[in-house]
Amino acid sequence: MSSAKLYIVPTPVGNLEDMTFRAVRILKEANMILAEDTRTTSVLLKHFEIQNKMQSYHKFNEHKNVAGIVDRLNAGEVIALVSDAGTPGISDPGFLIVRECVKAGVEVECLPGATAFVPALVASGIPCDRFTFEGFLPQKKGRQTKLTELASEQRTIVLYESPYRVLKTLTQLAEFLGEGRYAATCREISKKFEEINRGTLKELITHFSEHEARGEFVIIVSGKEN
Repeated sequence: MSSAKLYIVPTPVGNLEDMTFRAVRILKEANMILAEDTRTTSVLLKHFEIQNKMQSYHKFNEHKNVAGIVDRLNAGEVIALVSDAGTPGISDPGFLIVRECVKAGVEVECLPGATAFVPALVASGIPCDRFTFEGFLPQKKGRQTKLTELASEQRTIVLYESPYRVLKTLTQLAEFLGEGRYAATCREISKKFEEINRGTLKELITHFSEHEARGEFVIIVSGKEN
């Protein structure tokens, strides 16, 4: 393996069979693995018989630790970054260290791999040739402003949401975009209980009013028609 490189390594969002051969090799050969949660990553490493040292790297300590990590990379180390699931940087820590590595002239390589919203979008049955990925909506400040902006968005809208806020978010989307707007909710992507529900926002609200939301969600909403 060449020296002085930061690898961004996607990990499965559910099914461990989605791990690539290359990702396993990189995690084995790197000098160190940066992990969003070392407990979660240790389960993954054990499954693939990877024995390597880890360092915690998450949104609460990344600003404090990033300079030291870049120094290690500049000294010739190869470091791999993983999040709890999916591709780092997509609604997970990753952007800051990539930006600082680019500034410092450190080579960055992102492996292709799992990202929850891609299979959800493709399987939704909603146009996926043009879309806007919004991640998690703002919790408080700026939430209504963002919903107002999305009301006029003509591209397909992709959101992440926790099970505790799915019904609230669907209700607000119906309020701002109209309850007749077609949408899909995709939960537990690639896991045993993966489920996709499709219909109008009104129909999805009815469904989740009667059925408890469980698992992590991707919400796909059709864009505004011309």
